[in-house]
Amino acid sequence: MNHSVMIKGTKSGLILVLDKNTDYEELKQEVAKKFDETARFLGEAVLALTFEGRELNTNEQQEIIQIIEEHSQVHIACIVERDEKLEAKFEKSLNEHLMELENNTGMFYKGSLRSGVCLEFESSVVILGDVKEGAKVVSKGNIVILGSLKGNAFAGASGNPNSFVVALDMEPIQIRIADIIARCPDEPKKKKSKAVIPKIAYIDQGNIYIEPLDRESINDIQI
Repeated sequence: MNHSVMIKGTKSGLILVLDKNTDYEELKQEVAKKFDETARFLGEAVLALTFEGRELNTNEQQEIIQIIEEHSQVHIACIVERDEKLEAKFEKSLNEHLMELENNTGMFYKGSLRSGVCLEFESSVVILGDVKEGAKVVSKGNIVILGSLKGNAFAGASGNPNSFVVALDMEPIQIRIADIIARCPDEPKKKKSKAVIPKIAYIDQGNIYIEPLDRESINDIQI
């Protein structure tokens, strides 16, 4: 068994142990192979990363990160230098990086939400993934899902009725905006057509409406 590359997991990140005597080009191939083998186990995640066992320059670190992201569903948020209190440093660095993504209109989350998962955001959020049936996303602002919405979405949790929910594939179990709730019908879903139309959910005269997202609806959006 080749031990030139080893992956160690922590609560907030990964430790990648690289053999210092292995040829660098061979090492890159072993990293690709290792993350191919563990991709299913690691799943979709945003993690911090630290290197052990071998000194890498900045270009080499970026090459390794690119290989990891090409051969798994892991997104490396930041690199953490080795430290005695590594786990605390992982968590601190990851949180700082995620805060950097936040701006006046919201923040980004990369990954799909599986059944049983609930994420809450203080600001508007763009989700680069799916919200699967049984999952829930809550935001005090707007929710934009660059994927399918088949679970629950609660926008305007602070009480803002001008908030909205956008999804590339809109098939929610429940949508709530401020104090208004809309549920999907209990009747069996019709067979989907090949064309998937992005849609927006918003409040108008005390009701939630779900309409195709077009130029007109975009112009009407209040942020």
